[in-house]
Amino acid sequence: MIEAPLVYLHGWGLHGGIWRETGQHLAGLTPDLPGYGNVAMVSPYSAESLADALAPTLPDGSAVCGWSLGGMVALALAARHPGKVSRLILVATNPVFVRRADWPHGLAPEVLAEFALALGQDYRATLLRFLSLQARGGDQARAVIERLRERVFLRGEPAAETLAAGLQLLRDVDLRYAVAQVQCPVLVMHGAYDGLCPLPAGRWLATHLPDARLALHERAAHAPFLSHPDWFVAEMRSFLDA
Repeated sequence: MIEAPLVYLHGWGLHGGIWRETGQHLAGLTPDLPGYGNVAMVSPYSAESLADALAPTLPDGSAVCGWSLGGMVALALAARHPGKVSRLILVATNPVFVRRADWPHGLAPEVLAEFALALGQDYRATLLRFLSLQARGGDQARAVIERLRERVFLRGEPAAETLAAGLQLLRDVDLRYAVAQVQCPVLVMHGAYDGLCPLPAGRWLATHLPDARLALHERAAHAPFLSHPDWFVAEMRSFLDA
């Protein structure tokens, strides 16, 4: 039943290879975002500029699945290039990553600032520590952390400049304006134990996007496609076949 080309977008510090297991069940393109692998950096480094750089490389009418930072890029892509996105899957995605006075559903700003400071001292250790946060609290936490750590450098080490630019993106991003511009069907996939993108952010997206529904796993954290792959693939397949 799945006819549209499927595209997976990875999160901060990683690469398209993180989707290997999911792709064995639902095959798709796994591009690296600008600044990762052999893909050139863009400036300014924002969700919008990443989406604009990615758009010419994707087939029209793609089903786009974005995780975390990749979800922010996917959201911007659907808003800015609607012809490229026929269906949108947002995994552990937050329209505003850092907590603000008018947005309580984000990471504490001092936590992100601490990572940005540590990045300049030992970017490899900082990246690995950030990856560990992505599984904390959910089922299979140890296994997910090991999988993230063993794959993070499989396509080479990301440049420190790319990682720093990505943290600035996360600090500044605000895509709340974009949700009204997304007219394609959307599946919002979230774990109840997600400590980086809290569940209320997923609920907000599912409520404010014009045509969206929430798929919630009560025991998953920030990487449900790794911790609960059967559930993840089943939800995706149901959405794409509808």
